[in-house]
Amino acid sequence: MTELETLKSALLAEIAGAGDEAAIEVVRVSALGKKGSVSELLKTLGSMTPEERQTRGAAINALKNEITEAIAERKTVLKDAAIDARLKAETLDVSLPVRSSPAERGRIHPISQIIDEITAVFADMGFSIAEGPDVETDYYNFTALNFPEGHPAREMHDTFFFQADEKGERKVLRTHTSPVQVRTMEAQDPPIRIVIPGKTYRQDSDATHSPMFHQVEGLVIDKKSNVGNMRWVLEEFCKAFFEVPSVTMRFRPSFFPFTEPSFEVDIQCDRSGPIVKFGEGTDWMEILGCGMVHPNVLRSGGLDPDEYQGFAWGMGLDRIAMLKYGMPDLRDFFNADVRWMNHYGFRPLDMPTLFGGLSQ
Repeated sequence: MTELETLKSALLAEIAGAGDEAAIEVVRVSALGKKGSVSELLKTLGSMTPEERQTRGAAINALKNEITEAIAERKTVLKDAAIDARLKAETLDVSLPVRSSPAERGRIHPISQIIDEITAVFADMGFSIAEGPDVETDYYNFTALNFPEGHPAREMHDTFFFQADEKGERKVLRTHTSPVQVRTMEAQDPPIRIVIPGKTYRQDSDATHSPMFHQVEGLVIDKKSNVGNMRWVLEEFCKAFFEVPSVTMRFRPSFFPFTEPSFEVDIQCDRSGPIVKFGEGTDWMEILGCGMVHPNVLRSGGLDPDEYQGFAWGMGLDRIAMLKYGMPDLRDFFNADVRWMNHYGFRPLDMPTLFGGLSQ
């Protein structure tokens, strides 16, 4: 066997024995690389006589072509084998259920939903939304709202006070959203029609009270606003919010420092079953407080009580959410329990509308 035949047999054996693409590349470099065995033979062509080139040169070129072709064929086989191995190792079970999208998995907190529903109702009546700071001064939280010095609501058992500043004044976490009434009167000329949703803070905690809770209140200031206007607004709100054709309300005399006269409002309902049903039954449930804005509050807002009058009302958002959607414990609103959210939360795309129904 000649030298070329021996080299050919050895190289073909190496090609056949290559087990992957990396191994066949090693064989290619050892045979056809710059210093490969076949390449070294090709370098000798320049020193051959014309007769030797016709015989030995042709044999070397034939060896090169055969080895090149064998390497290409083996590389194709190994590449296909590697693809097959990956397909077997990276199989996907298409029978698995498709994961739901974030929009389907996510839930809107009931408080956010209730705020959207309430603002939708009042926006249809021509009200706008007003907001104010959670950290308030004693003036806006108490004094401007006609809370006299020594009033129990100023005491530590109700209010979260901050440390006194360099002037000796202590700011508070607002105990109600009513400071926004005075701030709005200072910044806006009548007529005023606003609703004020927001967080409030009091030192109280049990199944129906939380240190941080939510309120919404409304304010109307005009030259001719009266109790009859207030009653109509509240009746229309309750019908739209609780999605009933009619409601029966009763106004009981009460006392709030910032309104005169003041009323507690009850709505007729049926409490015989596990769910409170409004618009029917013979039971009564307190739903909110309201009254005509006290002249002293109008003066604090820079308005003349001899020219302007108004009415205001307020209610706990968390409480009416519990009434409407049957949630038993206020503390669950703030526990961040995903199971609770999945049960009571609202789908993100189910937005409340006055035309499609608020609780759809």
